[in-house]
Amino acid sequence: MTETETNLYDVVVLGAGPVGENVADRTRAAGLTTAVVESELVGGECSYWACMPSKALLRPVIARADARRLPGLRQAVEGPLDTAAVLARRNWYTGDWTDDGQVDWIKSIGADLYRGQGRLTGPRTVSVGDRVLTARHAVVVATGTRAALPALPGLAEVRPWTSREATSAQAAPGRLVVVGGGVVATEMATAWQALGSQVTLLVRGKGLLDRMEPFAGELVAEALTEAGADVRTGTSVASVTRTDGVVVIVTGTGERIEADEILFAVGRAPRTDDIGLETVGLEPGSWLDVDDSLRVDGADWLYAVGDVNHRALLTHQGKYQARIAGAAIAARAAGTPLDRADPWSAHTATADHESVPQVVFTDPEAASVGLSFAEAEAAGHRVRAVDVDMSSVAGAGLYAEGYKGRARMVVDLEREILRGVTFVGPGVGELIHSATVAVVGQVPIARLWHAVPSYPTISEVWLRLLEAFRDN
Repeated sequence: MTETETNLYDVVVLGAGPVGENVADRTRAAGLTTAVVESELVGGECSYWACMPSKALLRPVIARADARRLPGLRQAVEGPLDTAAVLARRNWYTGDWTDDGQVDWIKSIGADLYRGQGRLTGPRTVSVGDRVLTARHAVVVATGTRAALPALPGLAEVRPWTSREATSAQAAPGRLVVVGGGVVATEMATAWQALGSQVTLLVRGKGLLDRMEPFAGELVAEALTEAGADVRTGTSVASVTRTDGVVVIVTGTGERIEADEILFAVGRAPRTDDIGLETVGLEPGSWLDVDDSLRVDGADWLYAVGDVNHRALLTHQGKYQARIAGAAIAARAAGTPLDRADPWSAHTATADHESVPQVVFTDPEAASVGLSFAEAEAAGHRVRAVDVDMSSVAGAGLYAEGYKGRARMVVDLEREILRGVTFVGPGVGELIHSATVAVVGQVPIARLWHAVPSYPTISEVWLRLLEAFRDN
């Protein structure tokens, strides 16, 4: 019989993705001994199968699209992308799916890394194989999410792509069917269509990017269609089979579609099914509800940070939460009270309530922060939507000939602040932080009039939006 090894730490973190790493960084900076447990690659989903590889695939696609909109440069970028070179660069950004550099970073902050499946075995106790880790102050669940797959008979035998296969594939399939209309679906449809695949996008709902303003999905769908993709809304999948390498999809209306690969991008599920939640009275496979210090409801020692708490499934929001959780754990360990009433408190996460920023790296890009017009109305705010065609902005015309885009700000008419902002168009991802500052800071509309945008930049859209609000 193998003897069990027990180790005592102040904090034990389950998951070594960007979120878990940030928790460990903060607790170590506070002088707390910290163990990090990882069952796969240190660096997590973002580094190897999500943020980094997807943006490495998309950057050449977007750069070529922008170049094609400029006379004098358009002719220089005619022809297909060098798919092999794009994939090689993507591989470099993932470290060829090795995590040596990330492991070195964990060591550099003075945290201990344990490889293997970490499972709770009771309050403040985690097992990793034959080792038992006991936490004096906190156990932090930062295990993230996995792709959710629909309950279609025989789907496992089809070997469908999820976001992992879509971002790590070493060749472009000739025909790719993408099921879904959200961020992963639209970004991967954009990337693989440009890299040589014939893409068919099947969307059950009425349009794409349904969590943004409706015009965002409309403009992205229009651009995908112009690029050669077949975008079909109101289309469900009834069955999927694979025979001799060919995937056969039958839609809800009985239509038959053949493909070389099929990607399901229909949602995410929490990676909490095999971490021992049942030993502490929680439901395995569930999302974990937390307060604003990221502490799990009903447990004064258990924290859930990042995707697993379902507050905002975005890496930057998870890292933000990790900084808050690390500070809260350190404060409680030192016996320092948390002042939750203070909006500037380092111990309180508020940015993921009504002011979450996001960029969708399609062509055109879609970027938003805060509430959409429909969400603001549903929340009971008296609001007005102010829209501007971004082609009216001089900087947009200089950025790209025939620039096509749209901007909206959602104005709270009682408080005269912004509840939300959305931009769609080439290059708008770099605009969203200015909108985030305005929304989070609750900057009065009248003050924004004196935040003068530089000329001639796309940021001048702010002036057009404010003029539209003033004049109508």
